[in-house]
Amino acid sequence: MFDEEGIRKRVQAELSPKRFGHTVGVVHAAERLAEIYGIDKERARIAAWVHDVAREWSTDTLVAVSEKVEVPAGFGGIPKLLHGPIAAVLLRDWFGIEDDEMANAIRFHTTGRVQMTTMDKIIYLADAIEPGRDYDAVGRIRELANSDLDLALAESMDDTLRYLIERHKPIFPLTIMVRNDLWERISAREREATL
Repeated sequence: MFDEEGIRKRVQAELSPKRFGHTVGVVHAAERLAEIYGIDKERARIAAWVHDVAREWSTDTLVAVSEKVEVPAGFGGIPKLLHGPIAAVLLRDWFGIEDDEMANAIRFHTTGRVQMTTMDKIIYLADAIEPGRDYDAVGRIRELANSDLDLALAESMDDTLRYLIERHKPIFPLTIMVRNDLWERISAREREATL
């Protein structure tokens, strides 16, 4: 259905070897999570290939392109985050794929969004737990991802927020809303299980 080899080659041309290696890892992690959670593996792989295609563009380029395409409110405040919304546009413009679910998973892979779909969660998590990632909480998050997508996502967001806070980095307000919503859902689920 998709020209995965053509997409892979175009993405590779845009990225350094290190970033491309990360992307390959995200593709493998996304495929495995898609299999566990019952979504289309090919679509998850394509979204994973494209998620960071604009990641190494300069800030000036990201900002210039963001002024010409539709970018969700607030992303311009942290220009580094613009690569997600821009990659979502490139899914359509470069690769001819018009798939809102894939585009949204790419668009929000660094921030999350409230009411995330399974595809959104998988691309976000695959980015966080691909085999090349090495940080203190990654082992626990990988383990959780095998059995509880929401809990893995919530733990991953908490870990990212701790990282940003410790380094005095800006935090995208949407991510806090997503994190709070996830923990609220998990708490409600746990309350229901004890009734």
